[in-house]
Amino acid sequence: MTQGTRSLTRPSYQIEGAVEQDGRAPTIWDTFCNRPGKIADGSSGNTACDSYNRTAEDIALLKSLGATAYRFSLSWTRIVPLGGRNDPVNQPGLDHYVKFVDDLLAAGITPFVTLLHWDVPDELDKRYGGLLDKTEFGLDFDRYARLCFQAMPKVKHWATFNEPWCSAVLGYNVGQFAPGRTSDRTKSSEGDGTTEPWIAAHTLLVAHGRAVRSYRDDFKAAAQGEIGIVLNGDAVFPWDPADPRDVEACERKLEFAISWFADPIYKGDYPESMKRQLGSRLPTFTPEEVALVRGSNDFYGMNHYTANYVRHRLGTADPEDVGGHLDLLSYNKRGFCIGEETQSPWLRPCAAGFRDLMVWISKRYNYPKIYITENGTSIKGENDLPVDKILDDDFRVRYYDDYVRAMATAVSLDGVDVRGYFAWSLMDNFEWAEGYETRFGVCYVDYDNGQKRFAKKSARFLGPLFDKLIRKDGQ
Repeated sequence: MTQGTRSLTRPSYQIEGAVEQDGRAPTIWDTFCNRPGKIADGSSGNTACDSYNRTAEDIALLKSLGATAYRFSLSWTRIVPLGGRNDPVNQPGLDHYVKFVDDLLAAGITPFVTLLHWDVPDELDKRYGGLLDKTEFGLDFDRYARLCFQAMPKVKHWATFNEPWCSAVLGYNVGQFAPGRTSDRTKSSEGDGTTEPWIAAHTLLVAHGRAVRSYRDDFKAAAQGEIGIVLNGDAVFPWDPADPRDVEACERKLEFAISWFADPIYKGDYPESMKRQLGSRLPTFTPEEVALVRGSNDFYGMNHYTANYVRHRLGTADPEDVGGHLDLLSYNKRGFCIGEETQSPWLRPCAAGFRDLMVWISKRYNYPKIYITENGTSIKGENDLPVDKILDDDFRVRYYDDYVRAMATAVSLDGVDVRGYFAWSLMDNFEWAEGYETRFGVCYVDYDNGQKRFAKKSARFLGPLFDKLIRKDGQ
């Protein structure tokens, strides 16, 4: 790995705060957080880490940690408050990000910019259903993306969307994330979890293709940059390795989570396993859409945290199923646990799975250039500890040690082409439906005392670890 070796991540809604400052308008997450019972602690991103007003402080923090790159997302509604292609641009919001990019570069820190991290403009959701309208959303996103490309030519690394699986499944099937649509009428009065996640995902893929075409046609040559998408995915192991049905279910799980988006980009269509299970509910690509989407990645952005044991299910898949008709378990048939508990019910460390998944992605997609765009862990009960114990986060240190070493092994022994690694995240922040009860940062944020930041042990650990394991340019 030759770049991004000491890198950290920051998402807009989770960290910026200042939700009504300088012309910003509401996103679907602002609206969602105002609904009772949607966020674990009843909180929102209204203040978060107040990073919108602390960019100089955050850059100084990055420098103190030896960071060489910083991945952050933009807030669409700071730049185009109402979101639409015919809506006015908010110059103060755009200027904020232009200056932030300039300041990062002046500090010797490379910006990796994500255009949309789930926070769709609320107005677009009200106008036409947001991600449920492929044509309108795609045109609006393309105009927004072009504004950003034009205003920030110094950015060399762009991502269109972060984790479209989460937007589609958690936003339009489970109802756990904004806009909270689901077939479960105890959670939402609107939504059809049997069809809407597949529609939303198709919209995101086509919008991604549009923005990539715009970048390549009009900006890439001058900027000498690259663009891709960021996909999440967990590693898998069969619940019973001797049962070929569990082995097959593992492959199906990866296809429903990762190949749902990566296959259209690298192969031109959805996986056959999805077509078989979903039938006509899975949208089809027109020839024009295939031309937009296929080949629309200059790199593969890989978000990864955990692993599961996978057990097949018998019978016919439930129409609400989005995972491939299988069970995800923490224990296998012999009673072995995949990893220790964390504060996040879905996350158990398993570094061996990280290496396996990198190899699987590399083989399936002809060894693409990979950036590890998110990797990290919460710690069970961390938020309830005294500050000195929070700063002494040995569990997180062990996690990073195991995972970064697994990545280095995948590069050196398996031929995986990793170009950069970003820890999630620079600081504790608003963890979506989990509110502020869950902490992922390598820096502690004291929410009760002015959002002050303090480096944890893990923050000081990453740089020396990379110095040991990752080769430098020219070596």
